[in-house]
Amino acid sequence: MKYMLLMNAGPANSAEEAEAQAVCEFSDWMKFDEQIQGAGVVVSSHALADMTTATRVRVTADGERVITTDGPFAEAREVLGGYYVIDVPDLDAALDWAARCPGARDGSIVVRPVTDEY
Repeated sequence: MKYMLLMNAGPANSAEEAEAQAVCEFSDWMKFDEQIQGAGVVVSSHALADMTTATRVRVTADGERVITTDGPFAEAREVLGGYYVIDVPDLDAALDWAARCPGARDGSIVVRPVTDEY
């Protein structure tokens, strides 16, 4: 079954501040990536660019007016920094990979099943 591991970093005002707050070293991330890629469970993965490059789009109820806001978004407490989609036998295996991820120490990992219904 496929699961998405959403890696959320703690609040920071900039990439430099986030790096200064990080508990894990870059080598921790590289080691984890080698392990999870080597296990053959990764379907896809990406890190996201700095939050300051984000743009939010909303459409009003009438469907005609588009509201666009450039990031960063101060109201966000955690910032989505990247993801892995993995294919593992069950939720326990997905939770095990999430617990091994360095992002679990610097922030949190949200594990969500990927549905095939859409």
